Amino acid sequence: MGEQKQKDANKSQFIFGKKNYKFMFIGLACIALGFILMSGGGSDDPNVFNPDIFSFRRIRLAPMLVLLGFGIEMYAILLNPEK
Repeated sequence: MGEQKQKDANKSQFIFGKKNYKFMFIGLACIALGFILMSGGGSDDPNVFNPDIFSFRRIRLAPMLVLLGFGIEMYAILLNPEK
């Protein structure tokens, strides 16, 4: 009888709740989108300068999306799923 109670107590449970995982996936999507927006802008010819590397998208928008994604990840980890 005691073994059955121990097996029930040792059943695997998720560390986070469903709400935590939703926020984690949203944060990961923001981080991935930020890195995708940051990519590109290079030149095929090394003798030609491409000013697109200094665009608003690569300098301001993409890093802010990455930081926002990391903030959402921290919130998802600290969120109490029972409330």
